[in-house]
Amino acid sequence: MLLEDYTFSIGSEKIKIQEVNGVFKAKNIRYAKSKRYQLPIPVSITEALASVPVLTPVCPQHQSAMLERLIEPTRVEDFLVEESPQYLSVTFPKDISPEERIPVIVWIHGGSYEIGCGNLPTSDPSVWVKEQRIIVVSVSYRLGLFGFLGGYDERPANLGLFDIIEALKWIKTNISAFGGNPESITLLGQSSGGDAVTHLMIAEGAENLFKRAIIQSAPLGLREKRQKMSEEFSIKTSPIKDDEDFMKMVDEYSKFRPSLLKYGLKAAMPFALQYGFPPMAPENKIRKLWKDNATKYDVLIGMNDEETAFYLRTSVALQKYTEKGFGKRILDKTIRLTTENIYGKPAAEFASAYAKAGGNVYLFRIFSRLESNKIGAAHCLDLPLLFGNEKAWKNAELLKGIPWAEVNKVGKKIRAIWAEFARNGSVSENSDKPESLKISQISDK
Repeated sequence: MLLEDYTFSIGSEKIKIQEVNGVFKAKNIRYAKSKRYQLPIPVSITEALASVPVLTPVCPQHQSAMLERLIEPTRVEDFLVEESPQYLSVTFPKDISPEERIPVIVWIHGGSYEIGCGNLPTSDPSVWVKEQRIIVVSVSYRLGLFGFLGGYDERPANLGLFDIIEALKWIKTNISAFGGNPESITLLGQSSGGDAVTHLMIAEGAENLFKRAIIQSAPLGLREKRQKMSEEFSIKTSPIKDDEDFMKMVDEYSKFRPSLLKYGLKAAMPFALQYGFPPMAPENKIRKLWKDNATKYDVLIGMNDEETAFYLRTSVALQKYTEKGFGKRILDKTIRLTTENIYGKPAAEFASAYAKAGGNVYLFRIFSRLESNKIGAAHCLDLPLLFGNEKAWKNAELLKGIPWAEVNKVGKKIRAIWAEFARNGSVSENSDKPESLKISQISDK
């Protein structure tokens, strides 16, 4: 229900909020603004609240046919496309009291640094906020050509990461107005969002802005030795970088992607953070920085058991060759190999090194135990478990063969464990863990 006449105070300013599913939402608050290829500039509360868009702002991007088929169709009419998409939304309990200071989770969405936004129905945290009495802040930032290329011409690199840092500064300063504890902020990222969270732990300018990190399905196996590919992609897209029509730019860059296939699996994610450009250190210093910062942040890191099944088992082109027999065995082996190389092994190595450096770190893996679920524990399976929005997810092909009652039963337990970690940086041995979740604290030995 939308309460048109309900206002909420942020300092001396008033903002209209929504009541949704028993919680409050302050939607589409601008935290910064930017011109093309320039650093974000913080926006005052007064300026931000002077014009709050009704539609969800998103960075210019392609619609993903795969995501629409496996997750949900995109309602284009619900979105406002703009080059300066630095907005956030705050979801918080209805009955918050002025004296309360509850844990804050900041959602950094995935999408290969190329698509998505923070405020989507599939990542609506209302159920989680109501169940666990937490605050969730969902952040949008620049993507693709506008946020994660550059560095090799007059375009700066890592602009999307600079956006997220500005959002964290806003949250640190203002979240107490919503009952949030600015000293108990946990970053939560999935896929490229998890990769971003991992690097915010060592990014210049992000110090003291959060306390914990939950890293889900981060493709850490694709993060190294990308410089040559990034430089080539930057040079090839340079002729279109100043086009006034940003949607034409988005359409045009795709024609350069086939030339990147020679770089192997990395070409599947041509946009990414770039080492050696602010706010990131050179690549040869990254691993040491994580070790140096190991005592600063509690970390929960992990993945789904068959991440790349999202792409391989759902491929229409492959299905007629891989449904049974030898073809199926080859496909299953390929899924296992690519999942471990891109997600599993890098996550385990990160956790081990972090623990040896004195860090508090937990490693998890989510499985699918139902034979009726033909896709398996694929990429994005963790999202319906965590966010629990039945309306957004109940018809998703990704969940085909999984009754929603099962999704909710497992999800409720995972939401409780993740919230426990956000409160105190630990997962107790007595936590009610579902059979489909394996989680353990990593020893420093």
